[in-house]
Amino acid sequence: METAIIMGAGPAGLTAAYELLMHTQIRPVIIEMGAQVGGLSKTINYKGNLIDIGGHRFFSKSEKITDWWLEFLPLETPDTGNPISLTYQNKTTSLKPHANENIYSSGRMMVRQRKSRIYYNHAFFDYPLSLNGKTIRNFGMIKICRIGFSYTYAKIFPQKKEDTLEQFFINRFGNELYKTFFKGYTEKIWGVACNEIPADWGRQRIKDLNIGRILSQAFTSLFSKNKSLNQKGISTSLIEQFLYPQKGPGQMWETVAAKILALGGEIRLNTKVEKINTDKENRICSVKYKDLVTDQLSELNGEHFFSTIPVKHLIRGLQPIAIPDNIKQIAGDLAYRDFMIVGLLFKKAENQKGTIAGLTDNWIYLQDQHLVAGRLQIFNNWSPYMVKDKGNLWVGMEYFCRTTDPIWSMDQKEMIQFAYQELKRTGLITAEELLDGTVIRIPKAYPSYIGAYDQFEKVQSWLDCFDNLYLIGRNGMHRYNNTDHSMMTAMTAVENIVKNEKSRTNIWAVNMEVDFHEEKPSGVDG
Repeated sequence: METAIIMGAGPAGLTAAYELLMHTQIRPVIIEMGAQVGGLSKTINYKGNLIDIGGHRFFSKSEKITDWWLEFLPLETPDTGNPISLTYQNKTTSLKPHANENIYSSGRMMVRQRKSRIYYNHAFFDYPLSLNGKTIRNFGMIKICRIGFSYTYAKIFPQKKEDTLEQFFINRFGNELYKTFFKGYTEKIWGVACNEIPADWGRQRIKDLNIGRILSQAFTSLFSKNKSLNQKGISTSLIEQFLYPQKGPGQMWETVAAKILALGGEIRLNTKVEKINTDKENRICSVKYKDLVTDQLSELNGEHFFSTIPVKHLIRGLQPIAIPDNIKQIAGDLAYRDFMIVGLLFKKAENQKGTIAGLTDNWIYLQDQHLVAGRLQIFNNWSPYMVKDKGNLWVGMEYFCRTTDPIWSMDQKEMIQFAYQELKRTGLITAEELLDGTVIRIPKAYPSYIGAYDQFEKVQSWLDCFDNLYLIGRNGMHRYNNTDHSMMTAMTAVENIVKNEKSRTNIWAVNMEVDFHEEKPSGVDG
């Protein structure tokens, strides 16, 4: 039996392993540096309170992906005996409770209503932005007129060049709205000026989202009776509902991992890839890895290799092949954005009006320039199962930074207090008592489109010459894909093995094709 070595147990790696077991006779072995599966999509359990790192909505324009999720975690249904109606795959179905089954004893997918807002200049704005009385009061008529004039001017006299993200935003939203909602927040998230980020980022992430489409989608939703799980034709930013595992995204990937093991696959946790060995025919032949618990080195031979690890680490580990100097240089200069989330546990105040405990938002974009945090998650609103005591409020303050930034080096207590004071400045915490907190740091969380990104195609072409190596997933392809895109790259790679297809073109085409593209603004979503 042939063996496939999969480096990384995130969504892409786990999807590849399961698809191999279902469609081939190849046995997958996953090497994962962490202590649990899921990658950035894992759920962290802190004293019974669950943390979603970055907020992972489950939505896709691909019915294949949605079916795949629901195969592992079926839809939660009411325990009242009354069916609920949903539109899925262009047909309306009535979902009834499972007979003789307590839905709370096993994993289920919930249908969640999306609500998020922008906190800017000490005021809250609907997201996506709505032209309503509250928005007009927050901005004032002078600001509204300036936004309208600026947008109209951008449509009549668009910038001829669209090389940078700044030019991309101005052409679609106008200079005034760009400076108000896009410039400062995007630079907070990515740590560089918008005029230093290539327009490729915008073309991939928000392709055809504009003010006209926002207004059109808002008008359509007013008259829509059915709520659809089929997201075709809807920009990511405008999606009104999504699927979500009861106990966070990690519940999905723990369930998938258990199935992989049951089918004969293998997952080796706490193991770090040290070297990727090649033969004279420029094929990968084995992977040497270290057990991080015992420091023991081991080697695994295989016929097929999947990489979801950062490309710079992959290049660094290849031997004894002679790697061209320019490939080494480009891979070494690829940039990443590091991430921290501070979990804060509060005792709910008796009067919740006007405080965070009374809000229904899943998350809030913190675009106020006086705050270092980029976003606030309210875990109670993602799922009631995320908080151990329903009388408590469980939130996460998200920070996008570099490992060289001062906040990265703060000790646990100092960082918790820093986040707590920032949250108090929003006015959303008043009488709530801080009970506990924790800090989670994720280096190289997000591949960035700066640094040597504009030369990445050279690295891509060189690595594609290894006919038994498949780059998949977010870090594996150095592309900020959503979860479903990462899964689709894994599925496509397995299909190529089944069909003996040597080209990698269809793998790299995922999230670049019109019919599968998902548009979103430049912020981070999982």
